[in-house]
Amino acid sequence: MLGPGGVGGLLGTLLAGQGHAVLCLAGPATAARIEERGLRLTSDRYGELTAPARGAERLDAPVDAVLVTPKATQLETALERVPADVLDGAVLVPFLNGIEHMALLRERYPAARTVAGAIRVVASRTAPGEIRHEGQLAAVQLAPGAEPLASALEQAGLDVAVRPDEAGLLWDKLAFLAPVALLTTTLGAPLGTVREQRGEDLRAVVEEVAAVARADGAASDAAATLAFMQGVPGGMRSSMQRDAAAGNATELEAIGGAVLRAADRLGVDAPVTRRIVTELRARLR
Repeated sequence: MLGPGGVGGLLGTLLAGQGHAVLCLAGPATAARIEERGLRLTSDRYGELTAPARGAERLDAPVDAVLVTPKATQLETALERVPADVLDGAVLVPFLNGIEHMALLRERYPAARTVAGAIRVVASRTAPGEIRHEGQLAAVQLAPGAEPLASALEQAGLDVAVRPDEAGLLWDKLAFLAPVALLTTTLGAPLGTVREQRGEDLRAVVEEVAAVARADGAASDAAATLAFMQGVPGGMRSSMQRDAAAGNATELEAIGGAVLRAADRLGVDAPVTRRIVTELRARLR
């Protein structure tokens, strides 16, 4: 588990709870704490769980799978913990926000063993090795090539699907995440407030991202995305909003910036998304 934060810690706890050997790669303090105490999950869906796990700063022996789960802002540094020559036959699966990371990873690691993944979950690290999971959502999608991992995750209690279209897998998450992250961060408020106060912008960004996704080969359905958003609890806050409020680096470029770069490359107009990203770039830099 590269980057045992909210997503990595959740997945690590659930997998370890099923008897899988979990190694968490992190900085010295986090690795030492996990090595000593393991992982702890507090979840609305799974309850209170603790599970044994190892902690280390660097991968130095072959494993079956590497799950890449740091923030996009920490990705380059985190990858130094996973030397390509140690991977051997391991499958490498990123659960990252955005769409641009697959090319980066396939330049660095064997392309055939680098399999796209996406997760929808609201989870955050409250302390090293301690994770809070809010709500019932815990859904994973994987491209073909990581079927044993898909089976392990399903047995661990996640909602898992393997789908053949990598572009669709990545864009489906971004089509939901980008509008929510951009507008909750803009307002500094949860999704319910966004729906009430900026509903037109929310709809516009959803439709623009869907148009970019379709131009990139994904069958993105704006109406379905909007319908899904209406069913999400109004108290939902995005991780980008939490990072901005805390004064931390945000994933604005991996999320909103990636949409605009794809729009420019594909010749798709996205004026509302561009306005919001431009405003956030000025505010968050």
